[in-house]
Amino acid sequence: MIPADQTNHSVIVGETVVVKWFARPSGDSPAPELFAHLAEVGFRAIAEPYAAVFCRDELLALVTAYLPEARDGWEWCVDEAVSGGTEFAGELGRMAAELHVALATPSSVLPDPVRVVEASWAGRAFEALSEALRVTEDAEDSAWLSAHEGDLRRELAPLGVAGDTPVLRIHGDLHVGQVLQWRDGLAIVDFDGNPTVSGASPYQPAARDLAQLTTSLEHVAQVAVKRRGADPQAMAAWAWMTRETLETAYVTTLAEAGQSELLDRSLLRPFEIEQECRELLYAAHHLPRWRYAPMGVLRTWF
Repeated sequence: MIPADQTNHSVIVGETVVVKWFARPSGDSPAPELFAHLAEVGFRAIAEPYAAVFCRDELLALVTAYLPEARDGWEWCVDEAVSGGTEFAGELGRMAAELHVALATPSSVLPDPVRVVEASWAGRAFEALSEALRVTEDAEDSAWLSAHEGDLRRELAPLGVAGDTPVLRIHGDLHVGQVLQWRDGLAIVDFDGNPTVSGASPYQPAARDLAQLTTSLEHVAQVAVKRRGADPQAMAAWAWMTRETLETAYVTTLAEAGQSELLDRSLLRPFEIEQECRELLYAAHHLPRWRYAPMGVLRTWF
């Protein structure tokens, strides 16, 4: 989801720390626990966490290191798309895999980080599709979704027969807008979870993060067409190439770490479809002008 109209407010203090104030304090934010775990197991591609501010068990703010010259993915990645740059995709895939390897590493915070569950992931996906159909008010987009509802449901169907699936604590909202390009490389931020999901187990398949990251490259292509006047065919080719590079790097990095079993690839495409439905929900509830991106991706796919 694009960050323009952010719901939280960040303040840079002395170009040393960033204080992120939450507009809606929460008692169940995953961020403090995940930051503590990642710091303990030595994952460094984050803004170093310094403190969490609570009041009556509700998280008010997070304090992290300031990353000099940082730009989020809706800036640097769109620049890459317009220029045809693809080299970053391998680095992004490796970093996502290293994040999941770190989240699968036991710590005092998460001593049992990986579980195998027999679950159907279809329920929340079909709910997201049904709600997206309900809340998309634009007549043309609504008619398109209705006409393709059968196609979308068929793409989601494998989630109902997934069987035993490794699950772990994932980022939960891992799109390029959560990846900062700064003076010393790339860093992942905002471990607050998906704003369109509530009440779900914090343990989820790694494929959810990967699906959101790959679809966000498709969104970057849509942004480049909409805002920079880029050629649609060139951007479609760029999205395909960067997705392939990212996924290959991700799978290779997991294999090198001996953690290939973390990724159930049969879930990837259905989770991508679910994510586009969630992008429509985000647009409907938070940022209506963003609807062009998920609708553009869906029209490209079908």
